[in-house]
Amino acid sequence: MPLLDVRNLTTRFHTRNGIVHAVEDVSFSVDAGKTLGIVGESGSGKSVTCYSLLGLIPQPPGRIHAGTAMFDGIDLLKASDKQLQKLRGKRISMIFQDPMTSLNPYLKVSEQLMEPLALHEGLKGAKALDRAIQSLAEVGIPEPEKRIQSYPHEFSGGMRQRVMIAMALITRPELLICDEPTTALDVTVQKQVIDLIRERQRDLGTAVVFITHDLAVVSEVCDHVNVMYAGRIVESAPKDELFARPLHAYTRSLLKSIPSIHKKGEDLYTIPGLPPNLANPPAGCAFKPRNTIGNSELCLIDKRPQLAEHGAAHYVQDCPGCLATK
Repeated sequence: MPLLDVRNLTTRFHTRNGIVHAVEDVSFSVDAGKTLGIVGESGSGKSVTCYSLLGLIPQPPGRIHAGTAMFDGIDLLKASDKQLQKLRGKRISMIFQDPMTSLNPYLKVSEQLMEPLALHEGLKGAKALDRAIQSLAEVGIPEPEKRIQSYPHEFSGGMRQRVMIAMALITRPELLICDEPTTALDVTVQKQVIDLIRERQRDLGTAVVFITHDLAVVSEVCDHVNVMYAGRIVESAPKDELFARPLHAYTRSLLKSIPSIHKKGEDLYTIPGLPPNLANPPAGCAFKPRNTIGNSELCLIDKRPQLAEHGAAHYVQDCPGCLATK
């Protein structure tokens, strides 16, 4: 039985310019000790999906229209604020994308690390401080006894991200959601952060949902991958299967966009155009205007494509134009 099982999640934002269909009919699951990758361009619905699970969508204008998200017998989408407060930061933790805006610049790191211990375990004073120092040491912060009394601005970007990881893991969560935790980091620090998350996952048996637009990161850390476009999952498969046999034109376009596969001096491939306006989503295939790898003339125009199975645990939208290989 999966630790987290999400079915038909639909989240929309009711704005003055109309209803934005941010996430539509999204389903996935993740087992304990496994890593699920959610990949796609900015605006594809990756972060909104996970924010919806934790009740972090501002309401209004956001509203969860449908779906279930079962976590150990609790439907996160129907849980009360009190239930979510008990889960967030204790059994489910999240590493946010930008540590500088997620950490409070007015509070010392010690206070921010000790807060979840006080809230969820009733631990305060010297014992909480010792745990906080230990958590900084575990994420590789040098001289943690001294640095714990620093403010966030006294840390580099990579170190701030480590503090965020320490804060997320300090209560030993069962599920860790990582919202593009390596986006603002250089390559060396990226690898250190990824290795750190994997190490803590091995030690604690934590399930991880890894949100990213970086397929190189996906290839390294994930067991299963969901590719999202325009608020929907267009392809879902085990990592090795996805990289060996990508079927949807969008997935193939993302893979073709990886700079390392191009020869020196060769023009980099880019996906033309922009994702659709989700306040006015297309009636048919959302990727049709940008489909240069498949056959856009065959793309559905009068009905939305649905996920269909194409092999063991490999699902892809059944749009003929996106499945075509020319």
